[in-house]
Amino acid sequence: MVHRRRPPLAPSRGNPSAASLGNPGPDTRRRGARIRRWTAALGTVLLLPLALLAALAAPAQAAGTLTATFTSQDNGSWWKGTYVVRNSGPAAVNGWSLEFDLPAGVSVTGHYNGDATVSGRHVTVRNAFYNAGVPAGGSTEPYSYWFIANGPIAAPTGCTVNGDKCDGTPDVPPTAPGAPKATAVTARSVTLGWAAAQGGDHPVAAYEVLRGSDTVATTTGTSATVTGLTPATSYTFTVRAKDTRGNVGPAGAPLTVKTVDPATDPAPPTAPGRLRATGKTASSVDLAWEESTDNVEVAAYDVYRGGMLAKSVGADTTTATVDGLSPATAYTFTVRARDTADNTSPASNALTLTTDDVAGPGRQLKVGYFAQWGIYGRQYFVKNLDTSGAAAKLDVVNYAFENLDPVNLTCQAGVTKGVSANPQDPDEGTGAGDADADYARPMSAAQSVDGVADDGWAKLRGNLNQLKKLKAKYPKLKAVVSLGGWTYSKFFSDAAATQASREKFVKSCVDVWIKGDLPVYNGAGGPGTAAGIFDGIDIDWEWPGSEGHPGNHYGAQDKANLTALLAEFRKQLDALGGEHRLLTAFTPADPAKISAGWDLTRIFDSLDYANVQGYDFHGAGSDNSWEPGRTGHASNLYADAQDPYPFHFSVEDAVKAYLDAGVNPRKLTVGFPFYGRGWQGVTDGGTAGEWQAAGGAAPGQFDTEAGVRGYHNLITSFPAMTVRHDEQSVSAYGYTGPGGQWWSFDDTWSIGKKTAWIKSKGLLGAFVWEMSGDTPDGRLMTALDGGLT
Repeated sequence: MVHRRRPPLAPSRGNPSAASLGNPGPDTRRRGARIRRWTAALGTVLLLPLALLAALAAPAQAAGTLTATFTSQDNGSWWKGTYVVRNSGPAAVNGWSLEFDLPAGVSVTGHYNGDATVSGRHVTVRNAFYNAGVPAGGSTEPYSYWFIANGPIAAPTGCTVNGDKCDGTPDVPPTAPGAPKATAVTARSVTLGWAAAQGGDHPVAAYEVLRGSDTVATTTGTSATVTGLTPATSYTFTVRAKDTRGNVGPAGAPLTVKTVDPATDPAPPTAPGRLRATGKTASSVDLAWEESTDNVEVAAYDVYRGGMLAKSVGADTTTATVDGLSPATAYTFTVRARDTADNTSPASNALTLTTDDVAGPGRQLKVGYFAQWGIYGRQYFVKNLDTSGAAAKLDVVNYAFENLDPVNLTCQAGVTKGVSANPQDPDEGTGAGDADADYARPMSAAQSVDGVADDGWAKLRGNLNQLKKLKAKYPKLKAVVSLGGWTYSKFFSDAAATQASREKFVKSCVDVWIKGDLPVYNGAGGPGTAAGIFDGIDIDWEWPGSEGHPGNHYGAQDKANLTALLAEFRKQLDALGGEHRLLTAFTPADPAKISAGWDLTRIFDSLDYANVQGYDFHGAGSDNSWEPGRTGHASNLYADAQDPYPFHFSVEDAVKAYLDAGVNPRKLTVGFPFYGRGWQGVTDGGTAGEWQAAGGAAPGQFDTEAGVRGYHNLITSFPAMTVRHDEQSVSAYGYTGPGGQWWSFDDTWSIGKKTAWIKSKGLLGAFVWEMSGDTPDGRLMTALDGGLT
């Protein structure tokens, strides 16, 4: 699909195009050169000393001991408050932050030598770029942070510097919690409750339940259940508190409890009655049931999803919410009661239901890929999604693409390294990335969603800051980060190879792109910098189990490993809690590639939906290595009866492969190209060039990318081109005349026909590769939206 033009590939299963189907949409091979030119220009604009640039990019050194001293100065109608940060440690500190609370009645009207945010009376200050370094034995003078204040002159309270108290004294930990009490006891569990701990310099973050010196439970509340105990056995427990800084307080008074002896109660509870659903979403189900009875006491209810325990709730409730479910998926639930002797009741009635899909009942999903590098040659910015009207019509923006670190096999960020100029180079994308475009490039006011330019020193700039602004303007719009693509899929096979490598890879992706812990780069980035921008992750592995870009690693093991990798992504995304995070994938149209790498019976347990390729069925690559000698439709809905190729692809056939495998249609979106594929030197053949001999790829929108033009570029470059519509295959194409150029593309006519088909098949919706190809007024996106409404 992406990152490079369609490459020449060997036949697959005797099919001269099946091996290549699923390859990239339009791009430019000179993308790396443009990155380098912009970087050079940046240096002439900012005129920063080289030593300062090196310091900005360098990782923070080991922290010394920082303190902060406050002084005030009365200036009549206002007063000045100053914090001088000092370092008494043996090593320099690079980077500091202050937090403090203003006295009652004090307001601040200006901040200097620091980047400050005020929330109520609480102030958080981060260093400026020029006073970040505090040398050993030195201070921030003469550029210490200060503020202008109105109101009574008084020192702020609760001051911390890099989390430590400003006066350098050690933290006071929380007190011991109240003595625990047993609120429920069974044969194998004990539930404890206690009074909250008091005091300390920082809020209590968690409580630890100990059995001897072993921590057996951790909770943020004042109760916990300890499980896995032995029946008829005495245990002694204590509880201690831990604050937000990790300080641990003393343990409270001990409590000795004896678990229930099952021999004293052999009778199980009755089965719960009338299990029913009271609500559902795309990722959760609300259940309710009638209570069970027991000769002694019901202790808990266990909710099962199929044969697996999904959730346990106390005996005082007969409701439960089961989350972490996959959209548009059928599940069967039962409930069993347990008594204090751990006798289990018969199962309730079985309840089978299907979760909602991502779009919601009666709606179709609209997904659009935004190409990271489009800000260069295409001059297409996140702002254009707004001004074209696309943002108001889209549900999800896929930000494409991010790479895999070739050494660590983790999600890569924080580097700017151009791709090779040769698309057949096996290392074309190895180690490549564009931190400048992602989050370091300052956007001008004209390029900004809200018309406000980046100041050049903020921790978040570039495309990601613009996505943040776009989402603020369109609160229902979601964004996911797309990993891989045509050029960046080389190391997926390695990252997915073992359970350990999968866990490491997924954790790194979650840390960087969901938690937003961007590597520091040219003064931008840092922990949490990009938090909240991405609502999920899109996997664009091209292709598991079969050949993709030259040099890609792949093997027969990829199919099982991909399934396990998606399950690990689902597990770690769900473990974050909060709103459900999307997990999606770009999947092939070629049945051979599906068979080699995609277990359609299992991957949708993890995926919210799949973006099924609906384009690049035919084309001629930049070096004329793909199909240079004959024209062909690139995104036809139906197979063309006149197609002379020995293989026949269509949107209908691509989707059929998934539906025949039992995939719920509400888990599938279909791809639409906002670009055309073209040939030159095309004979008429009585069919206006359709399926006729050609002399190679036509000149492209960019000099280094023959055979590809964005839709807007195509129609403006050939205003006299005759556009025709093939009703039988539902294909749009244009011909400039005998011996001229022939182009295959989607227009408003074909989009209307294809969206009607999507709705008739009950599919989830459509996605676009990629948004920059549309007209400035969003002509194609308007057609797509209208067709799916």
